[in-house]
Amino acid sequence: MIDAQILPTPIGPLSLLAREGVIVAAGFTPDPSQMFVRLSPQLQALGLDVVEDLGAPAEAVRAYLAGDLDALDEVPVEQPGSPTRRRLHQALREVKAGTTVSYAELAERAGMPRTAARAAGSACAQNLIAPFVPCHRVLPSTGGFGGYYYGVPVKEWLLEHEAS
Repeated sequence: MIDAQILPTPIGPLSLLAREGVIVAAGFTPDPSQMFVRLSPQLQALGLDVVEDLGAPAEAVRAYLAGDLDALDEVPVEQPGSPTRRRLHQALREVKAGTTVSYAELAERAGMPRTAARAAGSACAQNLIAPFVPCHRVLPSTGGFGGYYYGVPVKEWLLEHEAS
C-alpha cells in the first residue's frame, strides 16, 4: 500500500506519498491521487490510502517549514529513472538550501558535461518528489525563475523561505 498524507503549508497543501517510510512522490496539491497517477504501474498496483500521519517524513516537512532547512535531506526517497536521471536527482539533493544552480551546473555536479543542461531540465520536469528533491533550486542561466511544475509563485516562495 502507498500511504499518503496531506500537510498544510504557507503555499498550499503538500501531498506526501510513501511506501514503507520511503517517499515515492510529493507535490504541492491537495489531492494525493494527482501524484499517485504519476507513479509506476507497479506502485499504483499497491493502492493508495490516505492516513493521518506518515511519521518521520511529515515531521521533516514541519521542521523545514519551521526553519530547519536541512530537515528534508535525511528523508529517504525513491523514484524511477535511468541511471542518468538518478544521478541528476542525487545531485539535486546535494544542492544546499539557500543556494541555487543553473541547469548546466547541475549536469556538471552529476558528472556530466555542462552541455547536458537539457537532460538536467528534463530530470527537473520529471521529478516526482518536490521539495525533497529540490528542483526549485535550479534556475536558468539566462535569468529569471524558469518554470516549476507547481507554479512559479511556489518556486519563489520556497527560494525566499530558504534565503531567510
